[in-house]
Amino acid sequence: MARILAVDDERAILDALARVLGRDGHEVVKAADPTAVPGMDLSRFDLVLCDVMMPGLDGFELVRQIRPDFDGPIIFLTARVAEEDAVAGYGLGADDYVRKPFGAAELRAKVAAHLRRERRPRSHALSFGEVRIDLGAHGLAVGGEAVPLTPTEYAICEYLARHPGQVMSRAQIREAVLGWESDADDAAISMQVSRARRKLSEAGADPIATVWGMGYKWQL
Repeated sequence: MARILAVDDERAILDALARVLGRDGHEVVKAADPTAVPGMDLSRFDLVLCDVMMPGLDGFELVRQIRPDFDGPIIFLTARVAEEDAVAGYGLGADDYVRKPFGAAELRAKVAAHLRRERRPRSHALSFGEVRIDLGAHGLAVGGEAVPLTPTEYAICEYLARHPGQVMSRAQIREAVLGWESDADDAAISMQVSRARRKLSEAGADPIATVWGMGYKWQL
């Protein structure tokens, strides 16, 4: 059972989310006013569902504000299906999105997949020079300093680091990190990798190499 924060200005949608996810035993906390979310204690939640089109504070801006304080999965609920909108959402730190109107089975499957990824057992670490990946804490550090990766950015780094020197295509990364049911495309994966690489570079490391026309590899 997880505690999920659902943010949507339509109360009917919030009621539907609570009803559907309640079937799996999850507790859904409803937030109809997005402007109140940045002031909440987000550490109490395991996952955030966030609508995109909301008055006052849209989902993109809300996620930009809360991502530094929330290290769990964020899933957008959106009627906007343009590729550039999806890429923008991933670029802000979202982990996935569900198109409205959503099916109950799809929503439950995506939520379960992200929660499962967060909770899978880990018991050791991977080290590559100054880069250390703590598999138990889901954390990556460079020279002992933690790098503030989102869950998806961390998962991509871990996946590549588990196969050092091996080129992984965007499709392989998408399936391994987000699952086969994800709507993410190659552009979204490229955006997530780019964000991770930028953060690693700012910390003084560059372990991910682009193999043009093929994908990415962990090069340390």
